[in-house]
Amino acid sequence: MRLRKSRQCFSSCSSRHRVDEDDVYWKRKKSSEELEWSHNSTRVISQLTQCFGLFTRSPYKRNDKVLDFCLTPHLEQRLQKLQERMRTPFDETRPDHQEALRSLWNAAFPDIPLKGLISEQWKDMGWQGANPSTDFRGCGFISLENLLFFSRTYPASFHRLLFKQGGQRATWEYPFAVAGINVSFMLIQMLDLRSEKPRCLPGVTFVKLLGEDESAFDVLFCIAFEMMDAQWLAMRASYMEFNEVLQVTRTQLERELSLEDVHRIKDLPAYNLLYQ
Repeated sequence: MRLRKSRQCFSSCSSRHRVDEDDVYWKRKKSSEELEWSHNSTRVISQLTQCFGLFTRSPYKRNDKVLDFCLTPHLEQRLQKLQERMRTPFDETRPDHQEALRSLWNAAFPDIPLKGLISEQWKDMGWQGANPSTDFRGCGFISLENLLFFSRTYPASFHRLLFKQGGQRATWEYPFAVAGINVSFMLIQMLDLRSEKPRCLPGVTFVKLLGEDESAFDVLFCIAFEMMDAQWLAMRASYMEFNEVLQVTRTQLERELSLEDVHRIKDLPAYNLLYQ
């Protein structure tokens, strides 16, 4: 009887011992596999980092560029001159401002005589009412200068956007002239041009471009207008979605102005959208 109990006890202990050994084995195997997975993951992440760059460092690099940026006397002069243009309101009583408005009409509709500075004809260009001067309140004279520059420097692009040529257009399109004023205003905000010096990477890049080309802001306006129209078509947008399209355009332009190899305004990828 005692021998049977002893055998039973031994059998039970032996069984528990095997269970314990199995448990230890599987725990060790699991731990080894987890360690191997960790090493493999680290290696994969390392390889991705080498291929695509350290994403987490990108913002620090950008911040360093902004913090380290100093205005040279040349850049400061160019920036101040642009800011003076930005501070100039549109004055419908000034002969030079009146002439600029007439010149814009003649560039847009060379074969159609303008009946007056206050006329229902202006709506054909995309102004909100018969008196375009009321639309300039949000941005000033520089937005008219931008439109004039666009018409004279890239007339093919200017007329294509004015007459909504190319692509599948919406039934309710954006008004050309008012859209242009919005693009000017968006650029001033995006580039932080009302500050003593820009505090964002796109603004820092732009000021450097301005140092290379005094007309950089006007050219950037033309690029941004083309980008906006391209986004409009891509999104199949209608009038009520204009602000959303403008925001997407801003985001894309910020990316392009953050590229490492942009040293001239023509280095922007979207510059290729322009037609002379």
